[in-house]
Amino acid sequence: QVQLVESGGGLVQAGGSLRLSCAASGRTFSGGATAWFRQAPGKEREFVAAITRSGVTGYADSMKDRLTISRDDTKNTVYLQMSSLKPEDTAVYYCGAGDQRFGFGRSVSAYGYWGPGTQVTVSS
Repeated sequence: QVQLVESGGGLVQAGGSLRLSCAASGRTFSGGATAWFRQAPGKEREFVAAITRSGVTGYADSMKDRLTISRDDTKNTVYLQMSSLKPEDTAVYYCGAGDQRFGFGRSVSAYGYWGPGTQVTVSS
């Protein structure tokens, strides 16, 4: 059984940084693309960043200058480093894992496995 667990969220002041982690059990992240999405209250879940099997990364245009996604295969963990956080970054951040052999998707439907999410709150 595949399980993803996010951690690292919390309350941070505007301009601060956070590093989110997504740990997997039951599969390895090298088996497909992994992505971070976020969902604010009353809004749809939106793409934030992704990393492919081969390590190619992609980011949401609105955030790409403030994000770094990485993967540690020895720990079977994917990270999302976020900097210069803004109040509008407040959301629940979810980790999704897919089975894509090549590339990554920017839609929720591209990922079949999800964690429960971690809350990020940015105060002004």
